[in-house]
Amino acid sequence: MKTNRRRFINLAGVTVTGMIAADMTGMHASKKTKQSDPFAHTKTISEEEHKQVFNMCGYSAPKLATVRVGFIGLGNRGPVNLDAMAYLEGVEIKALCDKRMVRVENSQKILSKHGLPPAMEYGGSDDAWMELCKNPDIDLISIAVPRGPLHARMAVCAMENGKHVAVEAPAASTLEEAWQLVETSERTKKHCMMLENCCYDFFELLTLNMVREGFFGEIIHADAGYLHHQNNFIKPEGGDMWRVRESQHRNCNLYPSHGIGPVCQAMNINRGDRLIRMTSMSSNDFIMGKMAAELAKTDSFYKEFDTDSYRGDINTSIIRTLNGKTIMLQYDITSPRVYSRIHTVSGTKGIYQKYPLPGRISQGKDDWFTEQEMDELTKKYTPEIVKRMGELAKEIGGHGGMDFLMNWRLIDCLRNGLAPEQDVYDAATWSSIVPLSEWSVANDSNSIRIPDFTCGSYKTNLPLDITLSMGGNTGVRKLK
Repeated sequence: MKTNRRRFINLAGVTVTGMIAADMTGMHASKKTKQSDPFAHTKTISEEEHKQVFNMCGYSAPKLATVRVGFIGLGNRGPVNLDAMAYLEGVEIKALCDKRMVRVENSQKILSKHGLPPAMEYGGSDDAWMELCKNPDIDLISIAVPRGPLHARMAVCAMENGKHVAVEAPAASTLEEAWQLVETSERTKKHCMMLENCCYDFFELLTLNMVREGFFGEIIHADAGYLHHQNNFIKPEGGDMWRVRESQHRNCNLYPSHGIGPVCQAMNINRGDRLIRMTSMSSNDFIMGKMAAELAKTDSFYKEFDTDSYRGDINTSIIRTLNGKTIMLQYDITSPRVYSRIHTVSGTKGIYQKYPLPGRISQGKDDWFTEQEMDELTKKYTPEIVKRMGELAKEIGGHGGMDFLMNWRLIDCLRNGLAPEQDVYDAATWSSIVPLSEWSVANDSNSIRIPDFTCGSYKTNLPLDITLSMGGNTGVRKLK
């Protein structure tokens, strides 16, 4: 069933209004009925049946000898992706857009640093990005604006105007937006890749290759998450407090893809298996509300944030796949914990735990493998993409090299007419954890169905190929 556009817009409006009006914390039993009401449509959408128009998994779009790229959003992630793209042969940076023109001007300096010509400028208003999407001289649009409805809205607009899309995570904030991405990509035959850089982390790639080679046997369970202590109350320079507002009005896992993306690839989700049900639970808020109250005592800027509606500090979700496998997924950016994405993969023949770095492996013995054994395994199972591009990626940088590796492979796929290694179904599935966990938390952690965004094609979709058997020939300009 195709989502009606007017219905999509209306429901999205109801979602935002409901989120702001309702108490999302789940802390007070007397408010449970009120909490459930704004999310009734989420459960309805999760159970709707859809029909696939065209299978984008493995789809080879026409080759682009030169990929002409436009960038929307140049505050934080945008310049990182811009810098990575500027290194690549066969890329032309055609347009830059941000509502704050100073960011556009700063990004022009990145092009100058690389010896590239200046790009066309868009900005100065909230909707300047729409004009960039209409530019006929662009093949790919890279989107890096604050999380929320703009991710999906911009991606849909770009595809409707004949552009492939690379969008920061999460790609959608509601189930309606997730289906809109899928339906638009299938109808326009334009790729929509979520820029989940953790799928290109060297350790995650090593794990994936070991899984592919059968080292751990059949995968049974995975632990994943995003544990990253952050002070979200620092006043931004020229920006806004979108992260705080998000935490103030949505009680759920707000950032699932860093953790779930790599383990979904290891478990062949949407390519032989799929996620079917999830239950989610949040702790109370012990930190953010108190911080806001203390700051508001001495600074009126924080008055609007002095509420008792903040999400729980830690969210934990349990997910089951159709083939009977499970995933534990956590989210915590407030408590003082050492950074971790957890990333544990457990199979019938062994287990891998990434954290604490550099990770450890066991195959049923009474102890973990020795450092020497780990070095030998790393040397044996390092995947081809790391062998070929790993050292260069580290030299260029960006989260240890994974940002560059992600952008390089995306361009390499488009230039060779290959499907990106993350498709629109991955973007929709991984992003759907946000609204689904929100529903579950608000409904006493009841289980909720996870939609099959592939509409059944997961049964025949091939597993992700990480051998670089095709492509891998995109060059890199001389390092400056």
